[in-house]
Amino acid sequence: MSESDQPAVHAQDRERVDPEERIRPMPILPAVIAVGMVLFGIIYIINSGPYTNPALGDHRTLADLRPQAAGGGAGGGAVDGGAIFAANCVACHQATGKGLPGVFPPLDGSDWVHGEPRVLANILLHGITGEIEVEGQKFNGQMPSFAQLSDAELAGVASYIRSSWSNKSEPIDAAVFAAERKAGAARTTPFEGGAALKALAATGN
Repeated sequence: MSESDQPAVHAQDRERVDPEERIRPMPILPAVIAVGMVLFGIIYIINSGPYTNPALGDHRTLADLRPQAAGGGAGGGAVDGGAIFAANCVACHQATGKGLPGVFPPLDGSDWVHGEPRVLANILLHGITGEIEVEGQKFNGQMPSFAQLSDAELAGVASYIRSSWSNKSEPIDAAVFAAERKAGAARTTPFEGGAALKALAATGN
């Protein structure tokens, strides 16, 4: 049989059709659930109240969020003076209350701590700069003001250091800090060393 007598073989007869990629649509049920969840979220946000105006919140102030002294303020929660001391004072005065010799004065046994409550209140409210003598040692440095703390917080930390280590003095009420804060409202600088604190104690101002 000659080549002309053989049947013609076409390309599509000897090769398979190229595979095609088809997109399978998402099943209807999961699609409905997804859309329902999105709609639910939108409706929930819309109905959850004002969320663009911060003045329309729960109306609590910073004072409401601060811990309150026992028996005073909203909720009557007690201030943790030890925690305030650890957060603000321990780096200088140390956990032992002994301070650092020649650098930071001790609180343990200090006359400034267990002496006149008004003086300690003013130290915490306004700070000190210059020379001060503590337990027979002279220190010349600077202690910052902690007036940013509330009266209850200041009373808490003052009461803590007055009753810790070898100190056995009575606590200080927050009212003392409130009164001294008001009386010293015009002061914008720290006390100039121990001499200024002694003058404060002597004059009662």
